[in-house]
Amino acid sequence: MKHELAVALRAVQRAVRLTRRVQPKAQGDGPGGVALDKDDQSPVTVADFGAQALVCATLAEAFPRDPVIGEESGDQLREAGNVALLARVTSEVRREVSEVDAGQVLRWIDRGGQREPAPRAWTLDPIDGTKG
Repeated sequence: MKHELAVALRAVQRAVRLTRRVQPKAQGDGPGGVALDKDDQSPVTVADFGAQALVCATLAEAFPRDPVIGEESGDQLREAGNVALLARVTSEVRREVSEVDAGQVLRWIDRGGQREPAPRAWTLDPIDGTKG
């Protein structure tokens, strides 16, 4: 259990560093900005996408068979109008994981969509963009 805790702590520390970096810049929104609206009209930000990518990357490295149940999907970032936002997310993730491209960032984000049964699973719900 100590190993799992150490990995989880490392994942959260990476995500916190990213969210703290982008927090002061989180004023814009829309294509190329720092936030998008999901189908349910709730916002999803650079911090949301980046945090999920980093947590999923860290967990995948240590526990490649463990599923992750996350909130975000890379689908919106794949849309042509969101190229600048994907570049921003990738740039922020790259500050924590130097050798990474947009495709890998999307795969890490999408890893949060796993729903297979497993002896151990991880749940992730960054709250950066939550309205309230």
